[in-house]
Amino acid sequence: MTDRARPPHRPQGTGTEAGLALVRTLLLGTAAGALALAASGALAPVHAQSRGPAIGTGLEAPRLQAGKEMLVTADELQYDYQNDRVSAVGHVQIYNDGSVLEADRVTYDRRANKMYGEGNVRLKSKSGDVVYAERLELTQDFKEGFVQSLRLEGADRTHFAAASADRRDGDVTVLRSGVYTACEPCKEDPKKPVAWQVKAARIIHKEGERMVYYENATIEMFGLPIAWFPYFSHPDPTVKRKSGFLIPEFAQSTKFGFSAGIPYYWALAPDYDVTLTPTITTKQGVLMQGEWRQRLINGAYTIRAAGIHQEDLSVFVRTDGSTTPGYREDRGMIESHGEFWLNERWRWGWDAAMLSDKTFLQDYDLNKHTVFAFGQKEIRSQVFITGIGDRSFFDARSVYYMGLSEYDSQKQLPITHPIIDYNYVFLPPVWGGEAGFNVNVASMSRTQADLDGINGYDCSALSTDVSRNNCVMRGAPGTYSRLSADMYWKKRLIEPTTGQVVTPFLTIRGDTAWRDAPTYDYSSEFVSSDNQMLSRGMAAAGLEYRWPFIAVQSWGTHTLEPIAQLVVRPNENQIGKLPNEDAQSLVFDDTNLFEINKYSGYDRVEGGGRVNAGLQYTAQLNGAGTVNALFGQSYHIFGLNSFAQADMANTGLDSGLDTTRSDYVARLAYQPDGVYTLSSHYRFAESDFEVRRFEMQGGAKYERINLAALYGRYAPQPLLGYTDWREAVVGSTGLKISSNWSVSAAVRYDLINEKIDTTNFGIKYLDDCFGLSVNYVTDYTESGNAENVHKVLFKIDLRTLGEGGFSTNVGSLTP
Repeated sequence: MTDRARPPHRPQGTGTEAGLALVRTLLLGTAAGALALAASGALAPVHAQSRGPAIGTGLEAPRLQAGKEMLVTADELQYDYQNDRVSAVGHVQIYNDGSVLEADRVTYDRRANKMYGEGNVRLKSKSGDVVYAERLELTQDFKEGFVQSLRLEGADRTHFAAASADRRDGDVTVLRSGVYTACEPCKEDPKKPVAWQVKAARIIHKEGERMVYYENATIEMFGLPIAWFPYFSHPDPTVKRKSGFLIPEFAQSTKFGFSAGIPYYWALAPDYDVTLTPTITTKQGVLMQGEWRQRLINGAYTIRAAGIHQEDLSVFVRTDGSTTPGYREDRGMIESHGEFWLNERWRWGWDAAMLSDKTFLQDYDLNKHTVFAFGQKEIRSQVFITGIGDRSFFDARSVYYMGLSEYDSQKQLPITHPIIDYNYVFLPPVWGGEAGFNVNVASMSRTQADLDGINGYDCSALSTDVSRNNCVMRGAPGTYSRLSADMYWKKRLIEPTTGQVVTPFLTIRGDTAWRDAPTYDYSSEFVSSDNQMLSRGMAAAGLEYRWPFIAVQSWGTHTLEPIAQLVVRPNENQIGKLPNEDAQSLVFDDTNLFEINKYSGYDRVEGGGRVNAGLQYTAQLNGAGTVNALFGQSYHIFGLNSFAQADMANTGLDSGLDTTRSDYVARLAYQPDGVYTLSSHYRFAESDFEVRRFEMQGGAKYERINLAALYGRYAPQPLLGYTDWREAVVGSTGLKISSNWSVSAAVRYDLINEKIDTTNFGIKYLDDCFGLSVNYVTDYTESGNAENVHKVLFKIDLRTLGEGGFSTNVGSLTP
């Protein structure tokens, strides 16, 4: 078994096997060479020296022929001329090229060409690896040797131990009754079992093959054996990447039964590799997967593919006889991801995927291997280029969407070709204020109109009465292209005596759009069906005024701040003639009360004269935190109210802005300290003060626990397709039980339908060498199978050995 490296530009390995190299090289060269010099008289004996001062006596160590300096310190040096031996005795320390050998006694036998180390042998290399032993015996030519009671500590916090170790044939090191772990022993109780360790009858390092082999090996976790292998191996750390089998993958599902995959990693070159994974399933046959990775000088890319010829299609038939998207014999996918840097400011890349059907990734639990996450409702294939300057930003991308929901129609999803954004802020300031411009280019096409019913009407393709009275259009068919550019200027002025803040501003914008509309769809009911180029412009001037009144009391400081904003501009034109693709998500609340243009995108632009007004209160309480409140309203004062003019999606209607006097919006927030936060947001009907939108969220961050909750209640918006009240609560928590253990949970509860629609529970253990996590995830929202997805994810990570996992889906098909 081998461990696949990370992408070629990020090799990995362990320092433990490097410590094994110390046994056969550093230790030999340091001790034998030093004592050989001492025996020949090249190194003067140092008698009765203490361990510390002996190094700092100022004696020059002789220089070897290889250019290495060496120093021996000991209580005494003993010469046995009769047996031709020399021994360093008592607190022996031998220094050589950054390495240090320590022992109670070191003896060099010139006749036998052997070196012996005895008693508390310790060797520390210049890299930081440390070898401990009770006794060692080595030949001068370094080809053979023996170490008793070996213990090795790698610089990367890895550990080896063995009853004995010997070296054979010049390049083979054998550890008998060996133990390996990457875990640090407990300081308070060193005898306490570590998180994991591997015990083997023999651990063999073959230097020529650059491999480490384990025989009769048992993996223990917290002192308990969990797995036994008669044999396994992995490359030594001198190998950055090596071909071989990776850790097996296991899974279980009602769709494919039980599965076992054995990945094979093929290191083709230093900069590219391939991983092939045949996965045997008990119900569907063999699933083949392959992944190609390559690192180039300025980036990297991957290509991944999977496919299967299914043997049992009955599992894709619902109880009512209908079938899911997986009801087909041949299924598969191919995806690719790449990113490259052109220079320090510019990068480009892609994300691409092609699937045989919507649920292939979900059915075979392949999401964890892709760039697309579990529970994702669409896949975006895109090509992009992005640049970031000191005062500018550029992004261009073309996107193809593939819907994964049961109710998605691929013909109704757009293809963008492309979308471009560019922003620039001028420097130095213009007229003493901030000035800049923004450019947006959007071009997209779709085959079929995306329609939704309003007032409870069904606007499916079989509907006979598709009209503005019954439907809204979420996406227009045909091809639509638009170029928008705007410039802005604003300057903040503060009156030094009274503290009044005045901010004048100017904006000017122009749009040019063209649409190629089909004649066979319903588009003429919602948007102009003429193939024509349309243009529009919008200029605005205004003033924002704030006057904070500050009072300091014994209990703290409070600030009352009236705010008023005047925006003067002409009417919005070409309403309804251009599609609205990117400005449909209009939510009127306290966060955009003072926005000059409250639309979320470029396809709509706010027109007409408007006054936005509000009152903000802030209290800084001594030792009790901060309170912030805002109450305000927007007034349409002249011209055409854009929010009362319906486009193809009815954006603006039922928004609270579609009347002369808008709904009231408010905010109330309290943060007592750095631990707790609480905020609430409101929208009240202008006519009767009914709560039409309410959100409250709170959180707490303690040393060991995090808590968060969100409650939302939203009134019906029948003209937008929401005929009923929507109400739900979401809660999440994370608890750090100890320095290693933590648990987490998240739940969303639909209060209207009285059911839980999303859950996530997890427990995790993590320390310096070991990671374990178990998660239970339930997603009740519509998937390609129109079923509730229950998934259990199990993952284990043994540092330096690799990671593995198991997943299982639990659930049944529903009609």
